[in-house]
Amino acid sequence: MPAKPIVAATDGSTESLRAVDWAAREAALRGAPLRIVSAAELLPRMMKSHDGPDVEAVTDVLIQERDVALTTAAERAAKVSPDLLIDTDHLAGAPAVAVAEAGSVALMLVVGSRGSGAFTALVLGSVSRYAATHASCPVVVVRDEVAASHRQIAVGIGDPDSSAAALTFAFEEAALRQGALLVVHAWTRPQVGMEKPYWALSDPSAHAMEGKVAQRLTALIEDWRAKYPDVEVSQDILFGHPGRALAGLSARADLVVIGRHAAHHGPGAVIHAVLSHAHGPVVTVPSA
Repeated sequence: MPAKPIVAATDGSTESLRAVDWAAREAALRGAPLRIVSAAELLPRMMKSHDGPDVEAVTDVLIQERDVALTTAAERAAKVSPDLLIDTDHLAGAPAVAVAEAGSVALMLVVGSRGSGAFTALVLGSVSRYAATHASCPVVVVRDEVAASHRQIAVGIGDPDSSAAALTFAFEEAALRQGALLVVHAWTRPQVGMEKPYWALSDPSAHAMEGKVAQRLTALIEDWRAKYPDVEVSQDILFGHPGRALAGLSARADLVVIGRHAAHHGPGAVIHAVLSHAHGPVVTVPSA
């Protein structure tokens, strides 16, 4: 059994329980332990009333809800596999930071896209976004109901020079699922005055550009083909915004893999576009 667990975060919401389900299936598939965590956004205690019975502290309610969420999630995960080793843990501190740090010793961290209720939805949404861009391990964000297995993994490649971690993760997941891997690069024609794409082609023809990018992708994945000979690999060059392209692929892939880098977490980054519009699980993989 691997020493590192898969960690799933829950707040008791439907979305977070879907994430726990996904994490439990992944843990069973890998033969890994599952650690379920929850962090309560603790507030200052309410002052006691001197004119009547004591008012129950808001903090007490939040802690109780956290404990119920952990119990519910553990019971649900146990139904996935009777042999699954499950542990639950309370996290202290700000939820976003605490959940992200929970992945420091994990194979991967799994979170839902949002929480329940208007305010909680914003809180857990912020937690998911923070974890997906700051955790030191791969982070899976589970959106909506997970459809039937397509046995396909899709990985988005931007800069080939920093894609090793994402490609390695994608190939391993495809091999584990005995599925196919689709390697995708999406690009848009640069506007006048804008910096040219990284491959800096002199030929302005879109057809020529596509051919050269395809050659670059083919050369890039050759080493992984040799390491994973049983994985069926295909590649595709898409014209359009990378975020839209990968979000669209999430409707027919079991998992969409994206590499992430510390300098690329702005509001317009591809990762935010995919996480906001994906139809299925998306994993962000930190660069080595």
